[in-house]
Amino acid sequence: MAELKIQRNAAPALDFLNSVENEKRRADGLAVLKIMEEVTREKAEMWGDNIVGFGSYHYKYASGKEGDWMLTGFSPRKTSLTIYIMAGFGRYEELLLKLGKFKCSRSCLYINKLEDVDTDILKELIGTSVERMRAG
Repeated sequence: MAELKIQRNAAPALDFLNSVENEKRRADGLAVLKIMEEVTREKAEMWGDNIVGFGSYHYKYASGKEGDWMLTGFSPRKTSLTIYIMAGFGRYEELLLKLGKFKCSRSCLYINKLEDVDTDILKELIGTSVERMRAG
């Protein structure tokens, strides 16, 4: 069975965030770090080279593939701040309507800059998703 390419590691998340070249993206990343620490009550851990994750859960697919993955996380990418909402967005339409300016895919929320969204709604979205993932 193939291992996931992205693995949790011991690299310091703050070192990674402080190395982000784009000053605005770095500041937004540090702000999201504080939000996620507050909401999850977990310490930040690096997943791969550029994802800051919080907590973990174990998954197992019908195919037999299984592993561990973060409950939530983010990455200050060049094109956007990517926030990982592992529960997906299917149950969060009401929150998304209040969030502000963003794009999303299956479990990724893409934000150009943190000011584009309501951070209280973002906290609620992250917290609700994490609760759902912890409940299984």
